[in-house]
Amino acid sequence: MNLLLLVIALGLAGASPLGDYKVCRPHSRPWQVLLHGGGVACSGALINEWWIVTSFACAPRPYSTIASLGEHDITVEEGTEQHIDVADVIIHGPYHSSRSPIHSLTMVRLASPARFNQFVQPIPLASRCAQPGESCSVSGWGSTIPNHYEPDQHLKCITVPIVDDQTCMNTFPMYLFWSPYMICAGQANSTDNCLHDRGSVMVCDGQLQGVQWFAHGCSDPADPSVHSKLCLYNNWIKSVMDTYRPPLDTTPTATTM
Repeated sequence: MNLLLLVIALGLAGASPLGDYKVCRPHSRPWQVLLHGGGVACSGALINEWWIVTSFACAPRPYSTIASLGEHDITVEEGTEQHIDVADVIIHGPYHSSRSPIHSLTMVRLASPARFNQFVQPIPLASRCAQPGESCSVSGWGSTIPNHYEPDQHLKCITVPIVDDQTCMNTFPMYLFWSPYMICAGQANSTDNCLHDRGSVMVCDGQLQGVQWFAHGCSDPADPSVHSKLCLYNNWIKSVMDTYRPPLDTTPTATTM
């Protein structure tokens, strides 16, 4: 079974159609990761040779999920890919809570290190927080067909501005307790916001600023999408990498930290 059929069989977690997308220039996002298998199929961002950042909804199963690096067209093997087992999964808690803040962030450790080359490279963590109006790129394999939830074969890219917190809070008042660990992006009245690929990677000025939490998708494309505000997670990310520093025991773990 090729990778596209496998991902279709699993279903792209939380996926809904892209709108005014464009196909990314092949391998222009060498940090983009496709997590698939074990009931998971979504995106993540490679931050060093061992670690991937993704959303809570994409939390994979150790040694049941594969991280595919160097991907662009998931229907073919181009010789650029590296397919590596997931060894450990560290979830930032809490995701569900009656009080803010809540979080939607997962770190994934690879069973063996990624080999860096022109097709596989890490993305730097944010050294500052993105500001309202700043232009950012979001990339993922979300579907391009309305009401059709299979992934697209090519990695897609969308450019969207950061939306201020108050506008975002006004958009989703019934769905959640607002958390300062959220950041929104989207262009009002634009189908650019249709990308709803959980774990989609948001990069601003060459730095990792978000992984997608949720969005209305094309059902209401005027609404922004919500991402984890990664500039506020640097200390947690570094503490996870220090605590679970390879080489580790080979027993897989799934932990909330």
